[in-house]
Amino acid sequence: MIGWRFENYVPGPTDGDPFERLLKIFQELLVHTSGEVTEALSWLTQLDKEYNLTDDNYGMADFIQDLIDKGYIRQQDADNPKFVPSAKMELALRKKALQDIFGDIKKTKRGNHDTRYGGGGDEPTSELRPYEFGDKLDNLAVSESLRNAQINHGIDEFKLTGEDLEVRETHYQSQTSTVLMIDISHSMILYGEDRITPAKKVAMALSEYITTRFAKDTLDIIVFGNDAWPIEIKDLPYLQVGPYHTNTVAGLELAMDILRKRRNPNKQIFMITDGKPTCLKKGKKYYKNSFGLDRKIVNRTLNLATRCRKMSIPITTFMIAQDPYLVSFVDQFTQANNGKAFYSSLQGLGEFIFRDYKNNKMRGR
Repeated sequence: MIGWRFENYVPGPTDGDPFERLLKIFQELLVHTSGEVTEALSWLTQLDKEYNLTDDNYGMADFIQDLIDKGYIRQQDADNPKFVPSAKMELALRKKALQDIFGDIKKTKRGNHDTRYGGGGDEPTSELRPYEFGDKLDNLAVSESLRNAQINHGIDEFKLTGEDLEVRETHYQSQTSTVLMIDISHSMILYGEDRITPAKKVAMALSEYITTRFAKDTLDIIVFGNDAWPIEIKDLPYLQVGPYHTNTVAGLELAMDILRKRRNPNKQIFMITDGKPTCLKKGKKYYKNSFGLDRKIVNRTLNLATRCRKMSIPITTFMIAQDPYLVSFVDQFTQANNGKAFYSSLQGLGEFIFRDYKNNKMRGR
């Protein structure tokens, strides 16, 4: 009989562990403080005073010592006693972001994405076909082949011939090169709304997803404000918004330069932003206009969207805003690129990125 069987709840190995409970909160604070350990611990101490996170058996001093002993924080160098996150903590932050945002992802084979082409590929499907010379024996459908042998030759004189063999049809696998663009202009923290922290968490989750599930893929991350520059995955927790305008043109130009160097044909750009382009660079000077949609800036941006389309580079824009004139601009941008656009709340940002990334991969784009 199919149904559910309920049993008494048995706590897991980390449930009730004061260190693990405090670690989760500390990791959240560490992202908000852009990796400032002292500031995050100060916030955690204030939360402890208000909500009694610790007790007489395990205090904040115990937690800090465990962070050091377990290798989550380290001294910056021999001459500087300041504590900074360790490589272990950076990895833990990415894994936590992955679990928080993409928690429902099922494990899959590493580094592979289906295309629509069948044949001598890598990923088995449910379809069967007769064995042909040169087929990989790894794809042999054992049960079906043995059944064919029994039907064709009987049990008494059982034998397995080439005519009995069947193999599972496979799909060729493709690699994808992705550039993730993150807006770090001042508007990402404007009006008291923190938009950069969720953007960082999504970027960390996406980077961990790609590097662990699709090991053959490439992921480049760039940030753009007045200018654009690449950053390493390990730098994501430390991103900070600057006193910048939004030079989307510089970000797109850098993304295109990176993707031109990638040899595989499957390329895409993800762009997380909360506003319209407001800046161009002309030589060493900047042309800026934060009021309304400046046609000079907008036209340069739309021209790059069109160039990306001609290079078969789809752009998926995640706009963290709902203002009508911003939506109108993104519609124009998306139409010029023949890409995709999502107008999402901060809470839905991670889910949208995952869904679009998965769809792109399944189509082999």
